[in-house]
Amino acid sequence: MSAPVRIEVQRRVRNWSPARAELTRWSRAALGRKSCGRELGIAMVGPAESARLNARFRGKNHPTNVLSFPAALLPRPSARERQPLGELVICPLLLRQEARAQDKTLRAHWAHLVVHGALHLLGYDHERAADARRMERREIAVLRRLGFANPYRS
Repeated sequence: MSAPVRIEVQRRVRNWSPARAELTRWSRAALGRKSCGRELGIAMVGPAESARLNARFRGKNHPTNVLSFPAALLPRPSARERQPLGELVICPLLLRQEARAQDKTLRAHWAHLVVHGALHLLGYDHERAADARRMERREIAVLRRLGFANPYRS
């Protein structure tokens, strides 16, 4: 059996973010078996970098909480090479503001957005109502297994 996903973390800002162990646990819970032998990058960035990436890749001129960038599959990786899964780019300052505004704990909001971003890497999206319901059900189930409440309940 392949090794579980390996998480590489880059902290480009000084804002609080969860420990690598928590980020790894949340990512693995979302990715499941599809993550075996894979590598996931998680980068923490400031609002300016988040806005720049959001404008460039999504055409939206404002910072966002999480962006997911799937990796292109490498042609025939060797048995020892990990296949890149992709990268999550998270804006901790925005997550903090959202958690306060939504009356959620910061840790719960982080867990939700790591799970949300990881599911995007697996092909989940929320562009159509049916797809959004499917993705939300998966997020809720993963977060429940991790001990977090439904993030969509007000």
